[in-house]
Amino acid sequence: MTEEIRELIEKFALQNAVKYRSAPNHGAVMGKLMGERPDLRPRAREIAPLITSVLREIEQMSPEQWEARLREIAPELIEEISARKEPAKGLQPLEGAEGGVVMRFAPNPNGPPTLGSARGIIINSEYVKMYGGKFILRFDDTDPVNKRPMIEAYDWYIEDCRWLGAEPHEIVAASQRVEKYYEVAEELIRRGGAYVCLCEQSAFKALKDAAKPCPHRDHTVDENLDLWKRMLDGSLKEGEAVLRVKTDIKHKDPAIRDWAGFRIVTKSHPLVGDRYRVWPLLDFESAVEDHLLGVTHILRGKDLIDSERRQRYLYDHMGWVYPRVLHWGRVKIFQFGAFSTSKLRRAIEAGEYSGWDDPRLPTVRAVRRRGITAEALRKFMIDLGVGETDISISMDSIYAENRRIVDPIANRRFFVWDPVEIEIEGDVPEVAEAPLHPTIDRGMRRIRAGNRVLLCREDVKVLGPGSRIRLKDLCNIEIIETSPLRAELIDLSPETAKRLKLRIIHWAPVDGIPVRVLGPERTDTGIGEHGISDELDRIVQFERYGFVRIDSVGDEVVAYFAHR
Repeated sequence: MTEEIRELIEKFALQNAVKYRSAPNHGAVMGKLMGERPDLRPRAREIAPLITSVLREIEQMSPEQWEARLREIAPELIEEISARKEPAKGLQPLEGAEGGVVMRFAPNPNGPPTLGSARGIIINSEYVKMYGGKFILRFDDTDPVNKRPMIEAYDWYIEDCRWLGAEPHEIVAASQRVEKYYEVAEELIRRGGAYVCLCEQSAFKALKDAAKPCPHRDHTVDENLDLWKRMLDGSLKEGEAVLRVKTDIKHKDPAIRDWAGFRIVTKSHPLVGDRYRVWPLLDFESAVEDHLLGVTHILRGKDLIDSERRQRYLYDHMGWVYPRVLHWGRVKIFQFGAFSTSKLRRAIEAGEYSGWDDPRLPTVRAVRRRGITAEALRKFMIDLGVGETDISISMDSIYAENRRIVDPIANRRFFVWDPVEIEIEGDVPEVAEAPLHPTIDRGMRRIRAGNRVLLCREDVKVLGPGSRIRLKDLCNIEIIETSPLRAELIDLSPETAKRLKLRIIHWAPVDGIPVRVLGPERTDTGIGEHGISDELDRIVQFERYGFVRIDSVGDEVVAYFAHR
């Protein structure tokens, strides 16, 4: 049995070494082994020394020998490394998920969910639906300074998760569980896996960059425990000490060397006030929570691979098994360019945007207010899949999906932007009847008409004396003069318009309701038919304009533009 395990360790260690062209990582090998053989998890402490022994042998070999040996004993693992990784269409099976999964989405609530957040929320929850288990919404909110949480954002995330069809089974705020991290920190110190560093930041950086140990690294356990208590009780001040997790001080990547797990922060926290003065940094808090919550699989941006490498040292010190990790590439949306929540927050505070649901912003709240449906976002994100390749997409792809969903349910209405009045000579009906939907029988709508109606200025610009047009669902006319704009009635028949191949334009009553349409690229004001007032909080199609969501109704109707 031991020999069989040793062979597996060797294969996975060689694969790790060949993949990263460096000595294999103990934590990565342990994670791979436990993922392939979950029956060995109870024996993790027993197996750890065996992994160390195998790794020592492999470290003596050259990169060429690593690849030759791996090709000899497990050529399929060589192929796995070299396989081109493309974004999957739809969700692919998760290894080791047959018995159920525990997945988490872990935002910092310093603003509301963005479209990028929606991807994480949807995919994590969808995997839980596929395999059974638990979807956890965890707020990684232990930075009260640089990424200071917003109290409103906690509820925004919960609300948007539910709207997206991703109801969390459990909601956790890390800032309310700091005592649990203290317990782990103390145990880590007792195990010799952490120490209190008293170096100034610049001094430690110089040592770290030179791959030299901090002078406090060799303090005894009792000395570190005493310094740790002094951090907690206020004897040590902000900036005077940090608790560091021991790694390989000679590691090729300085970012991995003895990373900071806790720091002293005296600024009050928006959620828990002054309850704590020693706060875990994200890599520590997230690593501990993944273990405490029993997370089985992590979806993580490939730009966070260093976080995983740091966290695996903590797991090794504690004898824990690291969850399976799937990395995915970034998704860039053409229409929004580069953005960050902190930059958006500053712009909103400066008055550049009306709020987090401003139609120009890439937040879930903004696209939701515009009339983008949760179903469209879910379908799009699931079809996008999970892959390591960075992707650039257009909102047009989401719009196309949304159009398929809303077209059958959206009533049609007339809205004339930048209106110009036209007077028509002849017996024009006082009321026009038009279908609420062109292909689905939902009845007719009645629109006030008469001899004076409103047209869009851009339609009027191309008209001259003798121009013939059809006013949709009303009548056919011929322009007599353009200043002022006058026409005479030809007849009411749609057949005449077909025979004469007349251009068809929409119109609005002169006493219609004022309408303002807010969109990501422009704001339009004009007049619409009265029936728009009956469409509050619904998605409608303004004919020859696009789909909008009616946001408010009063003396003026405010609509949010979705897409054409």
